[in-house]
Amino acid sequence: MNQRKTEQVMIGSVPVGGGAPIAIQSMTNTDTADTKATASQIKELVAAGAEIVRVTVNNEEAAAAVSPLVDSLRAEGCTAPIIGDFHFNGHILLEAFPACARALDKYRINPGNVGRGALHDENFATMIRCALRYDKPVRIGVNAGSLDPDLLTRHMVENARLKVPRSDSEVVCGALVASALDSAAAAEELGLPRNKIILSVKVSELPVVVAANKALAGSPYPLHLGLTEAGMGDQGVVASSAALAVLLSQGIGDTIRISLTPRPGEPRAREVELCRWLLQSMGLRSFRPSITSCPGCGRTTNERYQRLAESVTTYIDERLPLWEVAGKKVDTLKIAVMGCVVNGPGEARNADLGISLPGKSEEPLAVIFKRGAVYKTVRGESLEEAFLLILEEFVQDEC
Repeated sequence: MNQRKTEQVMIGSVPVGGGAPIAIQSMTNTDTADTKATASQIKELVAAGAEIVRVTVNNEEAAAAVSPLVDSLRAEGCTAPIIGDFHFNGHILLEAFPACARALDKYRINPGNVGRGALHDENFATMIRCALRYDKPVRIGVNAGSLDPDLLTRHMVENARLKVPRSDSEVVCGALVASALDSAAAAEELGLPRNKIILSVKVSELPVVVAANKALAGSPYPLHLGLTEAGMGDQGVVASSAALAVLLSQGIGDTIRISLTPRPGEPRAREVELCRWLLQSMGLRSFRPSITSCPGCGRTTNERYQRLAESVTTYIDERLPLWEVAGKKVDTLKIAVMGCVVNGPGEARNADLGISLPGKSEEPLAVIFKRGAVYKTVRGESLEEAFLLILEEFVQDEC
């Protein structure tokens, strides 16, 4: 898939846009003033694969905590860029806490809640001047839930005068896009270079977020993709995947976040893992071996292929950190665990390493394929151990 051409913005050491790999980011949900809890969650997110992490900076206590938080992370070897998320009072906090402004790697500005009228312009300008003073990039992030009411009213009035008015969702979409582009233009007029600006337009409705980002695709700025509030569980996973996949498949998007409502006790890193799976499934990035396994049907025998697929997945989860430390190139490795003769041999043959288990009424032996050729046949109850052993040997000898 050909990514749209944009400026490249450096967020700390992470490039965004300009042909760079699509960056994964997430956000903490801890009280930023609690530096111990926030640092712990940041490290958890980074360990899961987050390349950029955002923290809330909503009051003086949080702003005062940012610099020691970043210092502690760097002292422990965590180099992930830390973004400050500002709403309502960012212009005050950035001016009052220069150590915070200096420590952050990027500022997130929401143009819908920095004030109204002349106050809006001055507050926005104050934040941009801080970005210039400390040489920081910004994300101008427009949300439907906090869209500038004056801007929206103006678009609604203009729409009402049309002979064929647009739908309400089209008006909102146009206002969101205008807010992002007008704010970017204002930032440039204040002196902020284009290679310091990232845009995002987020709503909770898939059609609107797709339409808005398609409209922004003609701009030179990198785009941050995501739904504002995707929801919990399967709803959030499906909604986010559907929206992001549509845009990413068209080359739109330079950094992504899947914003899930976590279940009580669910790790925050879940959204990071989903981002990695989405990008890998689309062939945009590779992070770990992929496993092709059949869903099963009346031809497959009991749960044997299911147990094997689960065992292979668990084995990879456990061994992957050790393989990476040893320098094994396994992120593009393809493994197939198939359950009958219909698609089994073909899928197993097309994988780097695959096994085709016998289905009902088939001869009770499993065929193992390595790089397209039959490698070994296995009988009996020990095929799980045999296949995992062959997998380990394959990684050690050929990766």
